Amino acid sequence: MRAADPSMDSREVRDVFHQPASNPLRFTFQKVMAQFVYKARTMNGEPREGLIEVVNKDIAIDILKKSDLVIISIEEIKKAEGDTLARLIRLVGIGGKVKMREVAIFSRQFATLFDAKVPVVRSLKTLAAEAQNRTLQDTLSEILDDVSGGSSLSLAMSKHPNVFSYFYVSMVKAGEESGRLQSVFNYLADYMERTYDITAKVKNALVYPAFVLFVFVAVITMMLLFVVPNLITIFEESNAPVPFYTQIVFSAALFLRAYGFLLVIVVIGGIVALLQYFSTPGGKDVLDRIKLSAPLFGNLFRKFYLARFADTLSSLINSGVPIIRSLQITAAVIDNRVYEAVILDAAKAVKSGNSIGFALEQYAEIPPLLTQMIRIGEESGKLDYILGNISTFYKRDVDNIVSNLVSLIEPAMIVLLGGGVGLLVAAILVPLYSLSAGF
Repeated sequence: MRAADPSMDSREVRDVFHQPASNPLRFTFQKVMAQFVYKARTMNGEPREGLIEVVNKDIAIDILKKSDLVIISIEEIKKAEGDTLARLIRLVGIGGKVKMREVAIFSRQFATLFDAKVPVVRSLKTLAAEAQNRTLQDTLSEILDDVSGGSSLSLAMSKHPNVFSYFYVSMVKAGEESGRLQSVFNYLADYMERTYDITAKVKNALVYPAFVLFVFVAVITMMLLFVVPNLITIFEESNAPVPFYTQIVFSAALFLRAYGFLLVIVVIGGIVALLQYFSTPGGKDVLDRIKLSAPLFGNLFRKFYLARFADTLSSLINSGVPIIRSLQITAAVIDNRVYEAVILDAAKAVKSGNSIGFALEQYAEIPPLLTQMIRIGEESGKLDYILGNISTFYKRDVDNIVSNLVSLIEPAMIVLLGGGVGLLVAAILVPLYSLSAGF
């Protein structure tokens, strides 16, 4: 089996709405939109007027023409300086972040309003007024303006990638094309709730040992800085011999006293350099491979990404998105460059006439169980159902792994902390006992 090439460029699948799939300010500023007020007539001569927000006037005219409107007039609304500054602040992300759970709640409420036959514009107006998060409220207000101006819902949402992901927008677009927006928003709410739950469990499994290690290092450092130096003075005045392990502790304390500030600078600089490196394409490749091969946690990450792959692909297929496009969208949102490259390769193979199961079984990153189940789904015509079952299976695996890791980490941390503190105390108390016995 061949391994995936993580260097593959996936930009080709991210231009459906000409919007970036990730934070638009990672490297450059996103363009600030301009607002245009227009007057137009339908093909039947009915008057229409409204407001549309796009990058420039040409795009506004193009959108209106595609909506079968005959433009009578269109003028740009000049914004005050404060309004532009507020937009820039929201783009940078200072104005607050919209959580995944908030988007899931919005999706559920939107689906409920659809079920009640409430028009899209009125639904957006209601949800924008009730949104607690200011960033989400502003985003929904801007989407409302775009939709009122004749833009499609998916196109309006695609202008806000920090709130609505590429996957989310693609699902909405598929719902518009198939006439199943209500079902799509229910699927989106379910999907985001499942994704939030599984992500939270993985994070909790990693946060606990990190916190315990941080506390352990902090306690040891405080003892070396403030307790051990006083003992060094006592032993120097008594000229008493000390064991080698106590000399190691004393040397560490003296080093921290002399070069502690420099050490802190080096550690912080190293962390910043690593974060910068991991934000580059090459660094992300390395980090994603480390995740999949790390002891203890590697299996957890593999099951996590396989569950996300199956769940995302099942949701897209069930919503009527074509299979090639579903694979491309899944690759764009899986958030691991190794699996992203595998899925994009598989999409090309499927485009050439191969089955998904055959395309995926060429890679060591995809277990045989998954490819066999996909083959069964393709042969039976129930691929979305099979993928849903696979997703459930891997999610249960993730839950079991997290539970086992937590139960294993707790005693391991107790042993580690007890051993570390015990060695430090022994290094101090043994020579102190010998010193006191000599008097």
